[in-house]
Amino acid sequence: MENQEFTPSFFRFEDLRVYEKAVDYNVWVQINTEMFPHAESNPLVKSFVLDSIDIASKISEGSSRNKPQFVSNLKDAKVAIRRCVLYTALAAKMNYFSEEQEETSRTELMELTKMIGALISSLQRDNRRSNYSRNDNERSNEY
Repeated sequence: MENQEFTPSFFRFEDLRVYEKAVDYNVWVQINTEMFPHAESNPLVKSFVLDSIDIASKISEGSSRNKPQFVSNLKDAKVAIRRCVLYTALAAKMNYFSEEQEETSRTELMELTKMIGALISSLQRDNRRSNYSRNDNERSNEY
């Protein structure tokens, strides 16, 4: 097997595993809602698909901004995840989802929530460190 080097993408967010997972979840939602009754006009399908897209969208949008704005976008992605949890529950209650589909959706959403939470923590930790460093430099320049 060849030794393949990692080549970063032009778009930073494409290198994030959480972004890739969010895209995969959206594809899963689209495939698994196609068979809902009146899928083309079903408001549950439309909302489910749009919010599953919003997860990846918020990650990609936020990655081009500063850290506090990125954190805000990631928190918005978590809101979209919670909406998808609701849609999953509704689909299961309406017998649109099998138990297996419901479990798959919930598992993927929990994983996305954990990954986004970890990314938020990392960004906030990095931001606090840079603020401390900046404050230390300002104090040393005062002397």
